[in-house]
Amino acid sequence: MKNRSLVSINDYSREEIIKILDLAEEFEKNPRQSILNGKVIASLFFEPSTRTRLSFESAVQQLGGSIVGFSSAATSSVQKGETLKDTILTVCSYSDLIVMRHPVDGAARWASEVSSVPIINAGDGANQHPTQCLLDLYSIRKTQGTLDNLDIVFVGDLKYGRTVHSLTIALSLFNTRFHLVSPLELKLPSAVKSHIKEAKLSYEQYTDFAEAIPKADIIYMTRIQRERFPDPLDYEKVKNAYILNNSMLEGTKDNLRVLHPLPRVNEISEDVDSNPKAYYFQQALNGVYVRQALISSIMGLK
Repeated sequence: MKNRSLVSINDYSREEIIKILDLAEEFEKNPRQSILNGKVIASLFFEPSTRTRLSFESAVQQLGGSIVGFSSAATSSVQKGETLKDTILTVCSYSDLIVMRHPVDGAARWASEVSSVPIINAGDGANQHPTQCLLDLYSIRKTQGTLDNLDIVFVGDLKYGRTVHSLTIALSLFNTRFHLVSPLELKLPSAVKSHIKEAKLSYEQYTDFAEAIPKADIIYMTRIQRERFPDPLDYEKVKNAYILNNSMLEGTKDNLRVLHPLPRVNEISEDVDSNPKAYYFQQALNGVYVRQALISSIMGLK
């Protein structure tokens, strides 16, 4: 994995994914190391972020590295008309690795083709979010003890949800049973479902959330993303389609855990937070260890 960009979760094999998860376990036991001393990581966030940006920064700083970059396109020379190519060519001369989030699908792939240092995709439009996928896999394995033979229920925005796209592709390597809950307007794209079909795995589609809950080992809730809808009226029709509350978890499997990539709006009621089956805040913390594992692998330090 040394010096290889991570643009899509497709870039990693099952074995490479497991290697990152195993390494993340080591970092969870000892997150403060000095292996990045003298290294500079560029953090280029052309789109807003809280957990992804801050967990990358925390990961780098706990490993002794330095961070440069920006948290908004408004504070970069993009506002002056600079192209993405010119931004990348400039920043790669200042850094050893670039972490980039961008609102345009495919931007990370383009950046990786012009950059002289590795690119980590921190989310590109409605396309992919591979580092979120890795921390989701880590969270699933940590709570279930395995990644194989699980019933995963995805709920909400399956059309524009890049976290769902990446995680579906990765879980297709692990004999998963998929349960896809969404409004008809937000069904999982055929291109993503093709990975399930190619792996000869099963999936069921639902509009009724209650039908899928009893089957779940993992419920993966997602936010209906206002910013992805071309027409605001379409968003208004589906914005409150699915809301998980505490009473809905009664009688569910003992091993069930509720995940969410965050931020949430109202799709998980706050009364779920105190339920031991709620795991989304621990999930966010796991992002630090996974990103430490990823950075150290790409830089050839582990």
